[in-house]
Amino acid sequence: MDSVELNTIPQYADLLGFEVLHPQISVIDLEKMPSDLIGRKRFGFYCVLLKDHYNGRISYGRGHYEYQAGTMIFTSPGQVIGIDMEGEDNHSKGYFLMIHPDFLVSTPLANRIKDYFFFAYDVNEALQMSENEKETILNLFRSIEGELRATHDTHTRTIVVSYIETMLNYCLRFFDRQFAMSKTDSTNIISRFEKVLTEYYSKDMAAELGVPSVSYCAGCMNLSPNYFGELIKKETGRSPQQFIHSFIIDKAKFHLLSTSMNISEVAYHLGFCYPHHFSRLFKKHTGMSPIEFKHSGNNLRSL
Repeated sequence: MDSVELNTIPQYADLLGFEVLHPQISVIDLEKMPSDLIGRKRFGFYCVLLKDHYNGRISYGRGHYEYQAGTMIFTSPGQVIGIDMEGEDNHSKGYFLMIHPDFLVSTPLANRIKDYFFFAYDVNEALQMSENEKETILNLFRSIEGELRATHDTHTRTIVVSYIETMLNYCLRFFDRQFAMSKTDSTNIISRFEKVLTEYYSKDMAAELGVPSVSYCAGCMNLSPNYFGELIKKETGRSPQQFIHSFIIDKAKFHLLSTSMNISEVAYHLGFCYPHHFSRLFKKHTGMSPIEFKHSGNNLRSL
């Protein structure tokens, strides 16, 4: 199904019939909306959505995810999101905040907003809030709405941006709590990660697909690459890419010292298209070229 492209907030207002509080930023109380958010849309602005009474599914990217009441989702300009209702009760509660990038120009948040990782998350890593957390966020939505409804002056943008930044910082705190309480503990994540890499090579997938990618490993674990990266970084202090490289170097050491494979054969077996790419990575991690490492191992065995 094609998506509706909406580059400005007034375009969206014309489609759904809600009041525009400011052409570059607006917040909707969903109970007061004349129509719902159903359908696929590509927005040209940042969106922060809290729906507190909902039976349905969210489509985001290629996936479909169940949406629970009291959940927040975040999208960046250019992303497509679709909402499908299920059942007869489609009355909405909650808030929808829209922020055009132009509203943030020349403010500190214009550069920092990309640091809020959840804008790149798939919906299955949406923020699940407690009742107290939800009330904190709802109060900030109301504060933004109240300021936008007041008479605009030279302080309006500064105050609204401060409310937005406060909301996003609370969401960071709540995500940290969510990570800590995740049913999937970090130790299990690491063991599953290692299992994915082990199976990748035991099934000789590297010959066809090359070096395993972060996206491939995250997909095998039903996680988005961003969320996967957060979990691995919190547990190991390394990125998933660094973890993969370390795994590959360990396998390379084994093949160099325990098999008759030459350097090129080891490189191709591990998924490198060009042996010199493998040699460069190996030297970066060990301080030696593959041939130097192989000779040093042979010399030790001969003693």
